[in-house]
Amino acid sequence: MRFLHTSITVRDMEESLAFYTKVLGLEFERRRAIPENHAEIAFVRDPASGARVELTHWDGKETFDAGEQLDHLAFEVADLDAVLREVRGQGVRVAKEPYRLSGGSSRIAFILDPNDVWIELIEPRPAPG
Repeated sequence: MRFLHTSITVRDMEESLAFYTKVLGLEFERRRAIPENHAEIAFVRDPASGARVELTHWDGKETFDAGEQLDHLAFEVADLDAVLREVRGQGVRVAKEPYRLSGGSSRIAFILDPNDVWIELIEPRPAPG
C-alpha cells in the first residue's frame, strides 16, 4: 500500500487554488469535474516532498461544521478485492464498495477508520501489455 494524497473540502475552488499555489508554493497538477458526485476536484503537489493535496468542492455545499474540511486520505493498492477481504477480517467498516467514476480508469472503494475518517483505496487499471 502506498499513501497518495489527503483530500480537503473547500468552499471556493479558485480561492483555494490561489492559496495553495501562490501562498504555499504548491504546484497545480490537474483539475476535473466529477458530475456523478456533484463535485469538482483539483490536485496540488509539493515540489520538495511530492506530497499531494486534493481540493474537493461540493456543488451546493455552503456551510461547514467543524471537522468537515478533511474529506479523505487516499492509498494506492495493487489488489482492491484482496485488501477489502483483509480489512473486513480485521473488523474494518467498508463505507463504499468498489466502483469506477465515469471518465476514470481506477477502481476505488472507501473504508472508515475508528474515527469515521474516510480512507480511499485506489487500484489503478493495469497497464496494457
